[in-house]
Amino acid sequence: MRSIISRVINRLKYEYKLRILKDPFHIAVREWFDDRGDETLRLDYPLNSQSIVLDVGGYMGDWANSIFEKYGAVIHVFEPVSSFYTSMENRFLTNLKVTVHHYGLSDSSKNVEIALQEDGSSTVRFESDRKERIKLVDIVDFIDKYKIEEIDLIKINIEGGEYELLERMFEMDIIKKCKNLQIQFHDFYPESKKCRASLREKLRLTHQITYDYYFVWENWVRL
Repeated sequence: MRSIISRVINRLKYEYKLRILKDPFHIAVREWFDDRGDETLRLDYPLNSQSIVLDVGGYMGDWANSIFEKYGAVIHVFEPVSSFYTSMENRFLTNLKVTVHHYGLSDSSKNVEIALQEDGSSTVRFESDRKERIKLVDIVDFIDKYKIEEIDLIKINIEGGEYELLERMFEMDIIKKCKNLQIQFHDFYPESKKCRASLREKLRLTHQITYDYYFVWENWVRL
């Protein structure tokens, strides 16, 4: 009974924010699901079996698996949380085109604490008492190690870590290597709206937006 009441309350809160407050994020969420974005927009790219795809924030590997099944691309998946990494390592064990890395990408190489909350696990928002020490690697070091000259698609969904990562990509001109950037910005990051706006202004110098759902998902294609 308690779970039913909780679901009803959450639904009422959602409807209030959507229909009364007309909150831009909640409107974007509704539009995203109406457009079936997870099944269409997030998978619709000009890729092939030679394409290089980076999945930054792999979680359980569902998106990477969908991209591989559709295009047979070469995929690097980054997941610092041990349990998620192990699940994906087993999932792609016999797939030589999908490499799962037991670390995340960031603006520098370091060990940090992450709050564990399934696909919402974050190094920025600590709403869970379950924590784990994880490894992050400077994206520059990864690019240099694997000698990557062109990235056909990079998906970034790292629960607040996207801001520092993207700043590093601009700083080192890695952004210019990316044909497509699929990004989920998160609004719990300090001054998130200002930071997102600043990063989008920089992106407009080299890329143009192809879809844009406010703090849900957006994609930028290179000019």
